[in-house]
Amino acid sequence: MNATLGRPLPTTIPQYLEQLRDALRDADPAMVQDALYDAEEYLRSELAEQAGRDEAEVIAAVAGSYGAPEEVADIYRQTEVTVNRALQAPRPPRRPSLAGRFFGVVADPHTYGSLFYMLLSLATGVFYFTWVVTGASLSAGLLVLIVGVPLLLLFLMSVRLLALVEGRIVEVLLGQRMPRRPLYTQRDKSWLKRIGELFTDGRTWTATAYLLLMLPLGTAYFTAVVTLLSLSLSLLLVPVAALLGFGGASIHLQGLYVDLAGSWWLASLSFLVGVVLLFVSLHVARLVGRFHGWLAKHLLVRSPVL
Repeated sequence: MNATLGRPLPTTIPQYLEQLRDALRDADPAMVQDALYDAEEYLRSELAEQAGRDEAEVIAAVAGSYGAPEEVADIYRQTEVTVNRALQAPRPPRRPSLAGRFFGVVADPHTYGSLFYMLLSLATGVFYFTWVVTGASLSAGLLVLIVGVPLLLLFLMSVRLLALVEGRIVEVLLGQRMPRRPLYTQRDKSWLKRIGELFTDGRTWTATAYLLLMLPLGTAYFTAVVTLLSLSLSLLLVPVAALLGFGGASIHLQGLYVDLAGSWWLASLSFLVGVVLLFVSLHVARLVGRFHGWLAKHLLVRSPVL
């Protein structure tokens, strides 16, 4: 029997996928999920097209065209390097100064992705929370009837679908590598076993928790970004109000009234404070983006189990 890197070639699709997973054991779980899903789709399509041939013969032929598991793993690793470079923000050629790091946040595209995500998260959080609460309560309430069981299964599968959609949003806006394919499940297992794995898979429940958690997180993100941006932009516009002779650009602190637009030095000071606060807001957005990308990675992604 032919062998690759000292290992015999697999004779069945599960064996091929097991060797591929083993070859990618130290890789990003999101990439492993994509690789297993793509390999299974290709192998099963080849098996369907060559229905008259033995499965071992088809796998051996695929190893010569699609590649042996170790070869496919190397291709995915090389591709992942390119993907990671595309997801990462461009870095300066040398270590910037403190001022360069502070003001350089405007050149990071992930900053604006994080800002948009923080604004979008309120809407997605409300939708996710409503979907999970409605689906869970409706499924639980109808479990006494026959229709409750398939409804519960549909609800749990919809949670996985929403997790995949949310992962795509997180990757595009926050730059965190997330799966682009559905979670791999071994298709030659019985339906009962696959249904049982849907309940015993911890990621089903961590994804459900993530969708519920998005409502308070989305509310906090939206409130923070709107408050910081509106305050900083208001302070930046004070000199414009002073130049045009408008009053009303003022602050009130415990009965103390200060007309910022009525004095040029106060207007200039408010402008400087507004600039600093604007850059602080951008840093906060980027920090939130990194935190939420980490959270999504840990709650929505897992290493597939064969």
